[in-house]
Amino acid sequence: MLTRAPGTPLDEASLSRQFAVSRTPLRDILRQLAGEGYVVITQNKGAMVAPMDPKSMRNFFMTAPMIYATISRLAAMNARPADIDRLAKTQKQFKQAVAAQSVEQMVTYNDQFHYQIGEMADNEYLMPSLQRLLMEHARIGQTFWQAGDDRRTESIAEASRHHDEFIEAFAAHDEEQAVALTLAHWELSKANMDDYIRPSPLSHEVDLAG
Repeated sequence: MLTRAPGTPLDEASLSRQFAVSRTPLRDILRQLAGEGYVVITQNKGAMVAPMDPKSMRNFFMTAPMIYATISRLAAMNARPADIDRLAKTQKQFKQAVAAQSVEQMVTYNDQFHYQIGEMADNEYLMPSLQRLLMEHARIGQTFWQAGDDRRTESIAEASRHHDEFIEAFAAHDEEQAVALTLAHWELSKANMDDYIRPSPLSHEVDLAG
């Protein structure tokens, strides 16, 4: 996961050998990945890992907190005991990944945790946007999980505490707390994304807490 940099060309022959599949099913897989935003396919040039250009990064930083906050509000409204139990199980796995300092597992279980929040929101219009945002979030924020100093280690610990607080807010159907936590969680992650990429300053601030 996250082993190929944005814009990296994808050679069909090499991928066929690596994954022991023929060209036809491989092309079907690449088309599916292109539809999900992971890959770009250009006629006569083949496939590449989706690039990160300034426009897409600007749109990501503008859109992500709005979508995340709306999803958290809906999840707080809709949460059922079974949803809370499933989220708590994923959080347990996330904590184990943190203890093991496994970057790949931290990324995986963090993504799964927030995907499950999206499922709790139960909105077919928001879910595709969430999936795309989580993909970009994982790519841009991968350095967040590389705990190499005290600041980064504390940030990861704080992210884990936020997860616990999310579970409590959803269980209590506390929409305002869920939104407040989402924005705090976003700011924590966004601050550490500067180690990977920083977009140009936004022209305005959007009020997301209402």
